[in-house]
Amino acid sequence: MGILTVEDLTLAIKNGIDSRKEMDMDQAYDLAHSVLNFFGYSDRIIDNVLESQDRNAFYILEDADILTTEREETTLYDGREWRIHYWVFKREKIDELRSRPIGPDKDDDVVEDIYKTLDDDIWVRNK
Repeated sequence: MGILTVEDLTLAIKNGIDSRKEMDMDQAYDLAHSVLNFFGYSDRIIDNVLESQDRNAFYILEDADILTTEREETTLYDGREWRIHYWVFKREKIDELRSRPIGPDKDDDVVEDIYKTLDDDIWVRNK
């Protein structure tokens, strides 16, 4: 896969998060820019580099199915197990989300149009 641009990630964030709460393009861009600063040219980063506030933003992106986590276990020289946690871009989902048109779904418009065609007396209950 190619390089993930800030514009691509912005669209994915806008389309992935906007269904749950309002986020304008400037906020989506700022979040995308911030996240890409951590990842650079990689699709995976170690969790230890994140501060608590940054990690919260990553959890939001995980809920939007844009990021996922992985862990790796290794044995230290003294026999203890050590776990390393990573954040990973879900490139297929990002591609899917960035390809969606921004705005209301066409299906919502169809449902609205159906109700507009009904007469007002259809809503009156007869006993």
